[in-house]
Amino acid sequence: MAGLTKIRELKLDIPKEAKNLAERMLKDLENSKRPYLEAVKTSLDNSEYNSKVGYLTPGDKMVRTELNVSSVQKLARVVFMLEILLRNLDIGAVNTKRELYYICKGLIKGNMRYKPLDFDGQDESDSIIDFIGDMLEVYREELNCFANDRGGQTYSQQLVVTETLADGTKANIDLSTLGTSPYQPKNKPQALKLKAKKKIDFCLVVESEGTAGTLQAMGFTKRNNCILMGAQGVPSNGVRGWCKLIEDQLDVPMYFFGDLDAYTMQNIFRTLKAGSAASLIRNSDFSAPNVRFLGVLPGDVKKYDLPHYNVKESDPQEARALKKAKDALENDPFFRDKKNRDLSDILRWLIKEKIRCEQQSYFSVDPRDPIKTEKIILEKIRKGDYV
Repeated sequence: MAGLTKIRELKLDIPKEAKNLAERMLKDLENSKRPYLEAVKTSLDNSEYNSKVGYLTPGDKMVRTELNVSSVQKLARVVFMLEILLRNLDIGAVNTKRELYYICKGLIKGNMRYKPLDFDGQDESDSIIDFIGDMLEVYREELNCFANDRGGQTYSQQLVVTETLADGTKANIDLSTLGTSPYQPKNKPQALKLKAKKKIDFCLVVESEGTAGTLQAMGFTKRNNCILMGAQGVPSNGVRGWCKLIEDQLDVPMYFFGDLDAYTMQNIFRTLKAGSAASLIRNSDFSAPNVRFLGVLPGDVKKYDLPHYNVKESDPQEARALKKAKDALENDPFFRDKKNRDLSDILRWLIKEKIRCEQQSYFSVDPRDPIKTEKIILEKIRKGDYV
């Protein structure tokens, strides 16, 4: 973790680091030693959680790939892809993972010596890009490789965003001028600066984009000095980075409004709040540790008489979610931390009761009142009815 902190504080000279790595591999070959590459192991068994930090961080485990018959292709692919990424950094070019896959295909097609490096599918080239990032302990964006994902669809009458563009010019976006269109930042939130025209009371992150759109259409941000965001289900890096930026730059309370089920608790809310095991080197900038779980809470099901469904263990997907919930309680450092005991209790309740309740169920409380769900959300915030 000390190495990661150094890299984040002192931006790594990627070309210099790559040259040192290549020279070390060449020297090993010249000395009849097997060259190797090492990367941070990005998995749950190498994840640590400290509530004072607020997100998952990597432990000391590394993935080591040493030259042998079975690994020679991987090592050669790493060097091949790294050369492409370094060229992009040198000339200022950017690419998505998919574009890099086809760039590799084009180079291999043009030179038969590269044929042994060919990728059968994009998943193979994606894994090499991820390995390079974990090896150098840098973000994919620092290698000029950008994903297509965007930040959450965002609405506000008070928020102004200033974006610094690649050529150094600035663009100012006042969200109140966008009409019914949401603002959706690209997944490089570090280029954005936020300010509030008037005090913003809270940020509401809604699991469903559709429900966020409904709240907006019914005047949610007109009546409340807030930020309203649709998170698109499992939060992408763009959504997580955007939430982190709001949390850091505006220091407003942030609440998550989503389904009550094991999948939402583990894969959506935990990822938003503390990051993921697959993104251990990124979680410091791509998680929102202060976000609260507003609902659906177990107590809401009875209090508001919410329609809900029985989880059928005969359904493979639902059975898998329950199994993962049990595993999370035993092995996930986030749910094992005593500071997150209330969230762990929700998982235990879901395992015991075997039900799921969707966020849209609040619309059943008073079908004749089109803003009843908004009233319930505001009441829960005011009363501190969240975890």
